[in-house]
Amino acid sequence: MIARSIRVALFPDSLEEVNGVANTCRNFVAYARRTESPMLLICAGERTAFTHEGSVTRLSLRRGPVSFALEKDLRFDLALFRYYRRVVDALRDFNPDIVHVTGPSDIGLLGAAAAHDLGIPVAASWHTNVHEYAARRSDRILPRWIEGPSRTKFLQFIERASFRLAALYFQLGRIHFAPNRELIDQLEGAIHKSCSLMERGVDLAMFNPSLRDRCDDGQFVIGYVGRLSTEKRVRSFAALSQAVKAAGHNHVKFVFVGHGGEEQWLRQHISDAEMTGVLRGSALGRAYANMDLFAFYSETDTFGNVVLEALASGVPAVVTDKGGPKFIVEHERSGLVSASDEDFTASVLRLIGSKALHRDMTIAARLRAERASWDSVFGSVYAAYASELAKQDKVINPVRLPRRLASGLPRFLQPGTQKLD
Repeated sequence: MIARSIRVALFPDSLEEVNGVANTCRNFVAYARRTESPMLLICAGERTAFTHEGSVTRLSLRRGPVSFALEKDLRFDLALFRYYRRVVDALRDFNPDIVHVTGPSDIGLLGAAAAHDLGIPVAASWHTNVHEYAARRSDRILPRWIEGPSRTKFLQFIERASFRLAALYFQLGRIHFAPNRELIDQLEGAIHKSCSLMERGVDLAMFNPSLRDRCDDGQFVIGYVGRLSTEKRVRSFAALSQAVKAAGHNHVKFVFVGHGGEEQWLRQHISDAEMTGVLRGSALGRAYANMDLFAFYSETDTFGNVVLEALASGVPAVVTDKGGPKFIVEHERSGLVSASDEDFTASVLRLIGSKALHRDMTIAARLRAERASWDSVFGSVYAAYASELAKQDKVINPVRLPRRLASGLPRFLQPGTQKLD
C-alpha cells in the first residue's frame, strides 16, 4: 500500500488550543492537505458541523453543558458519546484504514470505541505524561497536614495508578508512537507491544532568527513559552530571578508567553516580568526571536515543542534532565541540560556571563532545529501505518453497529441520533 493513499481518521485531544498536542495535530492535518492524503478529522468545535478543505474532511463536535475544564482552553465532555452514531456513520462513509487517537480525552475515547466496534485498526500516539500531571496537581490540592513519607507515597501511588490507566487505553492500539526513546521503553514495558518513534517538527520560516527586531538596549531577555501551570514548574522562575539579581545582573528581563493558573502568582513574585498572554503567528515568532535565552523547568513534557521552536529562532535553551526536552538540546552546543535547580541556575548565569558561549550556542541552536521537519515526522508515521497494514488486511464490520459498549452506559450517555447544530 502506498503511504499517501492510506485513509486516516484522526481524533485529536486538542486542535485549536495552545499546547504541544494541538500544535502537532494541526501540523498533521496540514501535512495531509499538503500531500493530498485523505483524512477524516473528528475534533471538538464551537458547533457540530462537517467542513471540507482539500483532502481533509472535518467533523466538529460541540461540547455540551456537562463538560468541565482541564485547562483554561481545554474541556472534557462527559456526555460526548451522544455523538456516537454520527461518528460511526462518518467513519463508515469515509472508510478509513486507520483510526489515530492521541490520548484518553473525550474525543479519543469516542474514537477508540467506534474503531473497536467497526473493526478498524487503531494507532495511538503518546503526547502527554498524564500520570505526572496527575501527581503534580494532586500535590497542590492535598491538605498540608499530609506531610513527609505519607505524602510522597500517596503521590507516587497516584502517578503509578494514572500511568496504568493510561496504559490500558493505549493497549487498545495496534500501532503505537511515542516522542522519545525513554517513553518508548516505558510504554513497551507496560503494554508489551512495540512502539515507534514519533518526534516533532518545526516551522523554520515562522521561527527564525531573522524576525528579531529588538533594539540593542543592553538587556538580556530570558523567555518562556507555554502554559503557566503547576506541572510546568513555572514557580521556579521566582528563585531564578532572585539568583540573577543577587549575581549583579540587573540588565536581565523575564518574558512569559502563555496563560494559565499560575499567572497571578508569577505577577506577584516577579514584579518586573513581562506577561504577553497567548501569542500566535508572526507575533509569536518575533517573541521567540527577541529572546536571548529560553528557560524550561518542566520535567513532565514528553517532547517540548516550545524548546525546538526556541532553537529554530536562534535562542539557546536551558532545560532539565527529565522528560523529552533533554533529547532536543545538545548539551554544551545548542544549550545546557541541568540535573538540579542549582545546576539550572548556574547554567543560566553562565550564559548571561559569557558572550562568546552565547554567540556560539545561538548558531548551533538554529543548526539543530534545521534537522527537524514536519514532513519527515509524518512521513515516518505513514510508513509505520503501511508496514502494519501490510501484516493484516483491514476488515470493517459490514453489519449494524453492536451496542455492547453503549449498553453499560447511563441512558444520557448512550449513543443516539443527533442533528447538526
